[in-house]
Amino acid sequence: MSRKSFRQAINEALRQEMQRDPRVILMGEDVAGGQGGSSGVKDAWGGVLGVTKGLYTEFGPDRVFDTPITEASYIGAAAGAAATGLRPVAELMFVDFIGSCLDQVMNQAAKFRYMFGGKATTPLVIRAMYGAGFNAAAQHSQALYPLFTHIPGLKVVIPSSPYEAKGLLIEAIRDDDPVIFLENKVMYDDEDEVPDEPYTIPFGEANLTREGDDVTIVAFGRMVNFANEAADRLEKEGISCTVVDPRTTSPLDTGTILDCVADTGRLVIVDESSPRCNLACDVAALVAEEAFDALKAPIRRVVPPHTPVPFATVLEKLYLPDSARIEAAVRSVMGYKAKQDA
Repeated sequence: MSRKSFRQAINEALRQEMQRDPRVILMGEDVAGGQGGSSGVKDAWGGVLGVTKGLYTEFGPDRVFDTPITEASYIGAAAGAAATGLRPVAELMFVDFIGSCLDQVMNQAAKFRYMFGGKATTPLVIRAMYGAGFNAAAQHSQALYPLFTHIPGLKVVIPSSPYEAKGLLIEAIRDDDPVIFLENKVMYDDEDEVPDEPYTIPFGEANLTREGDDVTIVAFGRMVNFANEAADRLEKEGISCTVVDPRTTSPLDTGTILDCVADTGRLVIVDESSPRCNLACDVAALVAEEAFDALKAPIRRVVPPHTPVPFATVLEKLYLPDSARIEAAVRSVMGYKAKQDA
């Protein structure tokens, strides 16, 4: 098994699915790699952060093509292409641009199966970057996965590692419903062991990256890595944590979350998205309704403040959840038990 970056894992998933299925096409702003630029090289960049490099050269302009800077038109075209037999992967670039094409996603692609009596399929994948930590400022740094999770008819994927990214993206491309595939832009250079051959990871099946007896930590996307760092340090203090990576927010593996909370009795949720109506709220509500009697301490959420993402590096660092804040939250719920027992 080879070590590959998050970027390489996504590129390999796209290449292998395009080799396997001629109906898979790529479209979006700059996915063809800067063709038409002043360098004279048709595949100079491979997208804004190099994820699709080499695909235009291998598959040509009929299957990898740049679009005008008009998200409403090409996301709408991708939905139509999916409804009529192709399997498009449309790149939205920054997820913050969804405001320009939300009707095509929310009112059209997400509804086709239900508006046409279950007879229509829409095998559309919309890839987009999300997240803070890149000094990209407030209009290019949001974590909008709760927005998509709220819309019935969409599946929402947030991979936490290169291995997860490849398997989940292949699963997304083979799925017959619209999938929002969100990539944390800070993770593109992260490396992991990734199989060379194609493989899939099923949606709605959470991954336990750590298993322990004292506290359950549910974390999303990049936050899984911070949760793992915190769990490893806490283990040295004698506090053992289970870390749950849901992988997908819709469908959400509620059974695994509830089982883990039943085992540990304590829950910390780590979510990079804005704190009002986010996934941390959703998971907290789930556990409060379904597993209240199992709780030994109040649920703690580790989330950013309810503000736009700051541009200044020092403020952006303070904005994001990190492993130190997760450790503090875990110690807090452990301490609550000590108060009860006192």
